[in-house]
Amino acid sequence: MAVSCERVKGSGFHFDAGEPLARFPFPAYFHIRAWLPCCALAVDPLTREEAVARHHVAVLVGSVLCAAPLVAQGVAVASSEPVSLIIRSDDAGMSHSVNMALQRLMDSGLPLSVSVMFACPWYQETVEILKRHPDVAVGIHLTLNSEWKNYRWGPVSGREAVPTLVDANGYFFPSAEALHQNHPSVAEVETELRAQIQRALRSGIQIDYVDYHMGTAVRYPEFREVAERLAHEFSLGMSEYFGETGGAPQYFAAPTKKADSLVAMLGHLQPGVNLVITHVGIDDAELGALLDMNTDEPLPDMSKNRQGELDALTSQRFTDAVKAHNVHLTTYRELIAKQGLKAMRRPAG
Repeated sequence: MAVSCERVKGSGFHFDAGEPLARFPFPAYFHIRAWLPCCALAVDPLTREEAVARHHVAVLVGSVLCAAPLVAQGVAVASSEPVSLIIRSDDAGMSHSVNMALQRLMDSGLPLSVSVMFACPWYQETVEILKRHPDVAVGIHLTLNSEWKNYRWGPVSGREAVPTLVDANGYFFPSAEALHQNHPSVAEVETELRAQIQRALRSGIQIDYVDYHMGTAVRYPEFREVAERLAHEFSLGMSEYFGETGGAPQYFAAPTKKADSLVAMLGHLQPGVNLVITHVGIDDAELGALLDMNTDEPLPDMSKNRQGELDALTSQRFTDAVKAHNVHLTTYRELIAKQGLKAMRRPAG
């Protein structure tokens, strides 16, 4: 099929007369979806040639849009890249009940990337669990906040070494904003994050990557530069630096609806590397006593929500959905082995 005019008015595209539509630069469905509204911008009368061209483009776009549901249904729409998913479970070492939940998650056999808070008292128990599960990828959950009422932790380097990072009692601040309002020294941020990395490397388990408790270690440009520099110095990967897409769609779902959220997510994953960030726990007296003081995304009934994530991830329904959507579960260790650390790029935005 050829287009018999030179331009499509208002579309922003300019076509050569007689050029096959197959050569037009439509690389992917979502690009066409983003561009489609532009087709309706022209309000002045169209010539016959312009109307014909508009029709041809509409047919092309419509056919691509109609094909999109076929992808979700598994109909043969070719893709050169498999759909991969990293399950990253955060806050390991925060408490005994979190560790017990993580042990149950590891025992399920799912490929996992577990991020450990080496600033927390229970990290040593986490290390012992991880030694029994050597295939689990391990990350350092770089920690600059302590967000739970009546259960606080402070810097590995000691309060005297990093006084601008702690409150009057020597604990980390409960939120990124509270820390930033204290005018933290960037040099002290580096001192503390270095101390956490060094503690992790001395633990006797293989460390693969770093990520960021509550996002604080990369929230501000000067913090991010420190985290990047240290990751490079210690030859560690950085979560979300390998082009991963995703997030935590189940986080705000009700405990009994978290499986629904995760299963729905599996049906919408794109080819390439996807990431889901999870927080598991056991709904017991220990975890139930904690109250979230984080001003960003406080979550009531935290222990029930973390139990809900654990139940969803270990459910047969989730396992069956992974298989049904042909999702390849992978880890940061496997990803780094395939791509190498030089593949890392700072995320946009």
